[in-house]
Amino acid sequence: MGIRQQTIDDYGAFVEKFKPKKTTDDCYTPPAVYETIKDWACREFGIDPSKVVRPFYPGGDYERFDYSDGKVVVDNPPFSILSKICKFYRDNHVPFFLFAPYLTIFSSASRNGAHMIVTDSTIEYANGAQVNTSFVTSFGDDLIRTAPDLANAIDETVKRVRKEQRRHPPKYAYPSELLTVSRLGKIGRQVEFRVKASDVAFTRALDSQKAVKKAIYGGGYLLSEAKAAELKAAELKAAELKAAEDVTVWPLSETERRIIENLAQESRG
Repeated sequence: MGIRQQTIDDYGAFVEKFKPKKTTDDCYTPPAVYETIKDWACREFGIDPSKVVRPFYPGGDYERFDYSDGKVVVDNPPFSILSKICKFYRDNHVPFFLFAPYLTIFSSASRNGAHMIVTDSTIEYANGAQVNTSFVTSFGDDLIRTAPDLANAIDETVKRVRKEQRRHPPKYAYPSELLTVSRLGKIGRQVEFRVKASDVAFTRALDSQKAVKKAIYGGGYLLSEAKAAELKAAELKAAELKAAEDVTVWPLSETERRIIENLAQESRG
């Protein structure tokens, strides 16, 4: 390998460290895909849909969640602690049907007595991560099984969701009192904007987002009303400056200016 190629590779690795990672612990399932999986689990194992709960949401604590009255967990947990979660549910006799990593499902489930359903379903989650997914559950008699009807149902739903998103891509708008990094990115080349710690409060998700299992990508800051007004003014100023930058102004030549002067003189004469 030449020195130049090695330098390029080293720089690429350096840049890669700073790119936001799409991890399996931040995967929020598209509603249509989740409903397909929940419906299959309910039919297959006789689960009452009204008993299904989802304890894995931003800021949620699955160990303190209320599982009384025969509740059944059907959810997408953080894969990094899947073994711990399964053990907790088995020890506390909480029935579950959980998403699991396809390639490591044997190692993550075999130590805690969970049954494994291998589907190798490629699900594109809300954060853009595509994860090959299977499932672990407390239901059934088989330690390991496949489920062609589940796998095919997921594939069909994923395809339908992709088509719908291409036709109708989701559009989100945040209140003016929320500062996101993208808002600063849009004005950072035109205006200077500063924020003191006393002006903001950090949040990972608005309460309205938590209800639908959404979050602010990268987090955000709630702004004081005064600071929100200041940011809005900065955005308007940045837009004006950017619009001016985007306009190409064609100057007049000396010859054209003399023609204009002569026209003015003739007009006065």
